[in-house]
Amino acid sequence: MRRSTRRGVRRWLPGLILVSPSLLALGVFVYYFIGWNGYYSLTNWKGLAPPDKMVGLDNYKQLLSNDETFRNDVRNLVVFTVVFMVGSLLLGLFMALLMDKGVRGEGVLRAIFLFPMAISFIATGIIWRWLLNSDSGAGTTGINKLFDVVGLGFLHSDWHKSDSSFAIASLALPAGWALSGYVMALFLAGLRGIPEELREAARVDGASELRVYWHVVRPLLLPVLMSAVVILAHISLKTFDLIYAIDPGGPRTETPALYMWLTSFRGGFFARGASIATMLFGAIALVVIPYIWYSMRQERR
Repeated sequence: MRRSTRRGVRRWLPGLILVSPSLLALGVFVYYFIGWNGYYSLTNWKGLAPPDKMVGLDNYKQLLSNDETFRNDVRNLVVFTVVFMVGSLLLGLFMALLMDKGVRGEGVLRAIFLFPMAISFIATGIIWRWLLNSDSGAGTTGINKLFDVVGLGFLHSDWHKSDSSFAIASLALPAGWALSGYVMALFLAGLRGIPEELREAARVDGASELRVYWHVVRPLLLPVLMSAVVILAHISLKTFDLIYAIDPGGPRTETPALYMWLTSFRGGFFARGASIATMLFGAIALVVIPYIWYSMRQERR
């Protein structure tokens, strides 16, 4: 019994020692600060003075019941998430289907499509702030200037300076541009992983190409689709730098992540900012944890 125990320890001890620095860093810089943030969300921390009282869930109650700005930001986040996810998935799937057909220079095209993801969201935001310029006349630049040049001036838009929900929806354009290449890579890997024999068997049975994709390819792409949805959803929930770089503090484009930063570092309401951060963390966990549970369950089968 002791020998088997010693052998077991000898097997996992070297691996544990090898990964212990990473585990320590993860514990301190991730889980400790998550707990630290959650603790201070239950206090009255405001300004530079340290908190002197625990207020329980009061900060959360005020955000959910009395803070109209927060509720508006949540609505903006829903619009941004829907437009961003739908656009990225459709564009990524379309590019993957084209690449799956076999095109010349596929390696170059893959690099071009994936390149936007390599650019930081801050740089992307600065570029798209120019592209989404809403000035008229001689000051017109970016997409509106392109509309004027090709004779489509009637499509001139205020973009993120619009007074409607289109403002936050327009910010999903640069986000979708940045992530659609990554989604394409996911779908392309899924398409290339489907045995060609299955498609050929369907064609031999008289199925059209459209039916082959709908009845054979589509069901086998569902796991890839689920992965893409989870990844895009959690990116959307925590997006801050892209929106801040394009329109910092705009009421029509403000999201909970941006409101958290403004509340904490401009207003000095650190406890309220910690509460917003905790709710965002909870929202991301609601998206990611069921996916992890489902993936682990599938692997056991």
